[in-house]
Amino acid sequence: MYWDVVEVKTEPHYGLFVRFKDGATGCVRLRPEEFTGVLAPLRDEHFFIKQVFIDYGAVAWPVEIDLAPDAMYAQVAGSARNRPRAT
Repeated sequence: MYWDVVEVKTEPHYGLFVRFKDGATGCVRLRPEEFTGVLAPLRDEHFFIKQVFIDYGAVAWPVEIDLAPDAMYAQVAGSARNRPRAT
């Protein structure tokens, strides 16, 4: 799908720079206080930074953690629409 992630890089403070299959790019900010249940291992910043990878178009970590690429795409696309245009 067009929202498949093709590149991911971690950024400070639990941020992810993502590039999607259609070329859209942006930063997704995650909130560590929301890392509960199966997402709890992501609170370990070393794990978050060093273990991230792409699995079938989704940002993922070992132990079967992944993030919905369509939701990330919506966040990135929404922030791009809300940016002021240069005149």
